[in-house]
Amino acid sequence: HVQLVESGGGTVQAGGSLRLSCVASGDTDTINSMGWFRQAPGKEREGVATININGGSTLYDVALKGRFIISQDNAKNTVYLQMNSLTPEDTAMYYCAARVGVTGNWDYWGQGTQVTVS
Repeated sequence: HVQLVESGGGTVQAGGSLRLSCVASGDTDTINSMGWFRQAPGKEREGVATININGGSTLYDVALKGRFIISQDNAKNTVYLQMNSLTPEDTAMYYCAARVGVTGNWDYWGQGTQVTVS
């Protein structure tokens, strides 16, 4: 089993930046990809970015690429999401996820960290 803990959320003014962190623990050797998702009130959850743990390749939501950057520190079992030029539309609960495969369903989810852009 894998546990995921997000941190780094908060309230920021429009145009500002935040960096979210997701620390994985447990059977981390089984993880091959991790990702960030978000869900705004009244909206469906949407994918933000994913990263292949072993190769480092990344995928982004087309609308967010260029403002958001996903990265990893394998030594710390941590994945980051750098968010720049934030707008109120980025306000959401942000979730970290992990999976054994590089595609398909996500096996593990964190509790989320709230990002509010005013």
